Amino acid sequence: MSPDERRAMIVQAALPLLTTRGAAVTTAQVARAAGIGEATVFRAFPDKDSLLDAAVAEALRPDTVLAELAAIPLDQPLADRLTEAAGALLAHLDRLGAVLAVAHTAGRPGRGRRTTSGDHPPPDGTGRRESADATRTAVAALFAPEADRLRLPADRLAALFLAVLLPGRPPLADDRPTPAELVDLFLHGALAPPTPEESA
Repeated sequence: MSPDERRAMIVQAALPLLTTRGAAVTTAQVARAAGIGEATVFRAFPDKDSLLDAAVAEALRPDTVLAELAAIPLDQPLADRLTEAAGALLAHLDRLGAVLAVAHTAGRPGRGRRTTSGDHPPPDGTGRRESADATRTAVAALFAPEADRLRLPADRLAALFLAVLLPGRPPLADDRPTPAELVDLFLHGALAPPTPEESA
């Protein structure tokens, strides 16, 4: 196992512990969860704060939730697809919130926001926009089987779905739905009514 793979494995073991035990989690507990000795944790991370920074950086990455969205079977009904997507997105935000709360409690707010290469992300919020765009694209793909029945473009429906699911969250800061769009969605839904031929 390469040093990078070992670090990633330790972080993956630490994340659920951080969300359940908070800042009180010990490196010995992380080592047990990872199935390694505590000394191996300290070969990968100089101290617990460095491990916490890496856990925050990992929690901020959308890769896991994007993979979960991509794995949703498109042959199930749209309502089931969107329910599964909502569960994945809310679980991701719960994990993120818990890990950020631990970082704040540990006196490390704003730390750990580094890319996997160790660099800090651009200060202009580019990473957040890219993550939001990728999330919207992944949700839009869930509408693909109903493309001929959609009342709005799939990308716009994805934005509306995220706005309803995650009101006031930063992922939609640059693409907030208008009140008229939300009212229209509430009153008329995402799918066009079936044509007379389809109803027959």
